[in-house]
Amino acid sequence: MTVAESCRKAKESRNSVALADTATKNAMLRLAAEAVTEAQDEVLRANAQDVAQCDKPAQFIDRLLLNESRIADMAEGLKKLIELQDPVGETVEEWTVPNGLHLRKVRVPLGVLAIIYEARPNVTVDAIGLCIKTGNAIVLRGSKEAYRSNKALVAAVKAKLRLGGYDPEFIQFIDDTTRQGAEELMRCRESVDVLIPRGSAALIRAVVEKATVPVIETGAGNCHAYIEKTADSKKATDIVCNGKLRRPGVCNALESLLVDEEVAAKYLPIVLGALKDAGVRIVGCEKTRRICPYVFPATQEDYAAEFLALCISVKVVQNVQEACEHINLYSTHHSEVIITESKEAADYFTAHIDSAAVYVNASTCFTDGFQFGFGAEMGISTQKLHARGPLGLKQLTGEKYVIRGNGQTRP
Repeated sequence: MTVAESCRKAKESRNSVALADTATKNAMLRLAAEAVTEAQDEVLRANAQDVAQCDKPAQFIDRLLLNESRIADMAEGLKKLIELQDPVGETVEEWTVPNGLHLRKVRVPLGVLAIIYEARPNVTVDAIGLCIKTGNAIVLRGSKEAYRSNKALVAAVKAKLRLGGYDPEFIQFIDDTTRQGAEELMRCRESVDVLIPRGSAALIRAVVEKATVPVIETGAGNCHAYIEKTADSKKATDIVCNGKLRRPGVCNALESLLVDEEVAAKYLPIVLGALKDAGVRIVGCEKTRRICPYVFPATQEDYAAEFLALCISVKVVQNVQEACEHINLYSTHHSEVIITESKEAADYFTAHIDSAAVYVNASTCFTDGFQFGFGAEMGISTQKLHARGPLGLKQLTGEKYVIRGNGQTRP
């Protein structure tokens, strides 16, 4: 089946999920969770082949790799969606105008969603689950590196839904992993309502520049931490180390550290020493290097970089104002954190930082749909139109007005 044919098939089959009631969608989610668990051995074999043939860096392999724990997490994410409120049909607001017309704004499915993504087979399952709950059809186009893993997961879910008496063709998997196939999907405007890219900055940029289908931009994660002068030393060390070391290859990982000059001499040896001991390559400004001579010189490109590796940039700043200016200049508007005991500094930071998620005294690693209570996510939107932050259930719906009258006509 060609890319265009797959998109048309998703559109033709969308009502099998778009018009389903909550009980039906939850039943489909239970079957999908069972399918993921039951297909574990087959999926792990497919994933092992993908990993064996992948020549990407270690952080890419980490995103690609599946194991029993990660498969269990995927199934658990589907079950979590069952527990969450169905957004479709929800009344957002309603009112009556003077002529007696009653207006109601309600949530509705977006239609046919397509997602182009790299590595991360868990995205396949998250996307299917989110689209079932929100009544959207889904077109999945993963990368060639995860082709076998993704195909095995989709085949298992679709087979289980079919056995359960449901039409699974609202789920479509694109076999074509070429660049040409991706670009064809970007232009399927007649069938696809929304396109979501999830992956590297290069992938996202290519989709934004080439797509004729409306795009929800999920951004790269040049995430920052700022240690303000009143910060608690242990909190600062724990938050920075967690942000950088937990999973360096994901978009909510910490990439840049700012430290108030008043406490730089005290805190930098502690925090950077912990990172250095963990194998992190540190690049920084001259002030940082005078305090910690093992730090390499930082360039402007370093401050703008999403390393996705054991590397971090560091800069000493005068105050919270300079910290905010630096972050807003170099940030990808994903996630930033201030570590402080000052309410005034925290309030200034949260008001002035222009990012999707702004933290006070907590790791940026929490920018995640599951952690936010969404059950799963389609990605982290860093744009400002329609939705921002983790794309959960409500963010994958649109709105329409239902107007009821009693014979009114307009003069």
